[in-house]
Amino acid sequence: MLRRLALTAVVSLAALATAVPVSTASGPVSSGSVSSGPVPSGPVPSAVPTTGPFAAARPSLGPLPLPLPPLPGFPADGEGTGEAGEVLTRLTVSVENTGVAGADGTFELECGPTGGSHPRGQAACDRLAEAGATRSGRQELFRPTPEGTMCTMIHGGDATARIVGTWEGRAVDTTASRRDGCEIARWNSLVPVLPDVR
Repeated sequence: MLRRLALTAVVSLAALATAVPVSTASGPVSSGSVSSGPVPSGPVPSAVPTTGPFAAARPSLGPLPLPLPPLPGFPADGEGTGEAGEVLTRLTVSVENTGVAGADGTFELECGPTGGSHPRGQAACDRLAEAGATRSGRQELFRPTPEGTMCTMIHGGDATARIVGTWEGRAVDTTASRRDGCEIARWNSLVPVLPDVR
């Protein structure tokens, strides 16, 4: 949003800078130019205001080069990176005892662009982006179950996982299991970052 706003402001300034001021707009038409009618003898109207509060605001910079380079601190493609090439989501996911073929192991996950050895990298990045789009998702996704929470005593299996790294530039170091109803719900909210073992 801020990038779009900044770009709009810069483009507006570029349009003002390229407008021909009234003092230079009147003059003879050169022999190489095309004219569609009689040459006006007086000043030609321009896009620069001559009265009102913006009359004194005449840019002296000239046209700005386009396309504009990415603004520092804003992603060039709109998601996932900060400074040029810096990945803001880089996680190491270690999973054990799932009982699902190929699900156990240690996997690297990078988002923006998607990379690493995670078996469902794009789907996992999409889930992280979906959670990051809401305030509650950003606050709850990797938060452990608070002490004293009443959870159903359902055993969901022996699977355990640890996720370490950065997510949208924030440090992450959390564990997950399927030891009770709260942990099962938490694990399921992290699928496909964690394997679906239902």
